[in-house]
Amino acid sequence: MKKYTKLWQCFFAIGFIAIAIQQLVCGNFRPVMLPLAFPAWLHARLICTWIFSLLLIIACAAIIFDIKARETSLALGFILLLMVICFHIPYELSIHQKELGFWSDPFKCLTLSGGAFIVAGTFTKNNYAPAFIKFLEKFIPVGKYFLAITMVVFGIDHFLYTGFVVTLVPSWIPGHLFWTYFAAVALILAGVAIIINIKRNMAAALLGLMIFIWFLILHIPRAIADPHRGNGNEWTSVFEALAFSGIAFLIAVEKKR
Repeated sequence: MKKYTKLWQCFFAIGFIAIAIQQLVCGNFRPVMLPLAFPAWLHARLICTWIFSLLLIIACAAIIFDIKARETSLALGFILLLMVICFHIPYELSIHQKELGFWSDPFKCLTLSGGAFIVAGTFTKNNYAPAFIKFLEKFIPVGKYFLAITMVVFGIDHFLYTGFVVTLVPSWIPGHLFWTYFAAVALILAGVAIIINIKRNMAAALLGLMIFIWFLILHIPRAIADPHRGNGNEWTSVFEALAFSGIAFLIAVEKKR
């Protein structure tokens, strides 16, 4: 799988570019980027959405074409992490508090932050990089844990909200409840394996494959069937799944640290 590293990088970058384009089309931040209507001063200014989205597209293009890709990825990961800390967490604590099901977007943003750090680690290190970039490089080994923690949480969500999750399984697949529980266990085991470093590469590869299958048979058909639901959130889920699968595949080819 190592030879496909560029493909996995593109999965991540293309997923992000698509989210940025969606923000430009819809004229607002996607919930995975910023909580709904919070902070109000950002959501109220269309120019903020445009500037952020265009910068996001430029950053991902830099990753695809390997133009200052390591530095750009590190900066992207840091910005996303700040958004989790400064916006997502305060919003959820003030509104939803202990309702785990409402914390999906903060964990998704955290995963994308970790993914950016992981992507940075796949590019050649610059020994003459500025001090701040060298500081951000310390987050590269942590990136995988952002994804792993999110997968464990999402697996738990499958058990807590089984009634909803079974509705996501395509109607042509039999045994909806079985696949709901299967996915829950698979997500948790994959996350734990990555965290405790037991068969990490295999677990990440299987996780990436599972998410990519969901991308093909679950998310794309749902988005095509109802592209306007939640102001386009079904399409956002498509792009997130592509990015997440790329992150998992990059962990699968990462050297053990």
